[in-house]
Amino acid sequence: MRAVQLRTVNRVLLGVVGLVLLAVGGAVLAVGLGVSPPSWWIHDGPHDVLLSTAERTRWRTETWWWPTVIAVLALLVLLALWWLTAVLRRRRLGEVLVDTGDGAGALLRGRALEGVLTGEAADLEGVAHAHVHLTGRRDAPRTRVRLRLEPHVDPGTALHQLTAQALAHARDSAALPALPAEVRLRAAKHKAERVS
Repeated sequence: MRAVQLRTVNRVLLGVVGLVLLAVGGAVLAVGLGVSPPSWWIHDGPHDVLLSTAERTRWRTETWWWPTVIAVLALLVLLALWWLTAVLRRRRLGEVLVDTGDGAGALLRGRALEGVLTGEAADLEGVAHAHVHLTGRRDAPRTRVRLRLEPHVDPGTALHQLTAQALAHARDSAALPALPAEVRLRAAKHKAERVS
């Protein structure tokens, strides 16, 4: 999923969960304050409990009860952890602060810098595919670069070309004092060559 879709799904789910919790909590509070509930409501009055002793102990003797409870709770914990890591995961850098020398500065769109870096890295000799992702702060950006190299390319040479050309041009054009990069190199898959 794209970042915009993930944000939308996240907001919708949080909104639905919040509305359900607000409605149930408000209804329980209203019944506790003396409002007469409808016949289908789980509470009868302000002194009623959520689960009676009979309801709480009804399934304890069944062999499937505790494994089911543990499995459901484990699934809820895993979903909550997945959601938390998705929310806390570093997002793309939206803009980079460029020092113009007059004290005001200018903002460069992060996607524009990513696009230029990706294009220049993809044009390097022996690079089959390149992908650049900007992270960090707008006054101290960092890059994550993934390169897929052709089988005949020396990784050290490709890394040197990337740092000396693409990353150096980006650093100089944005007037950044430094542009740290995490580079991941992979070899492009190729068919076995026939030897005669």
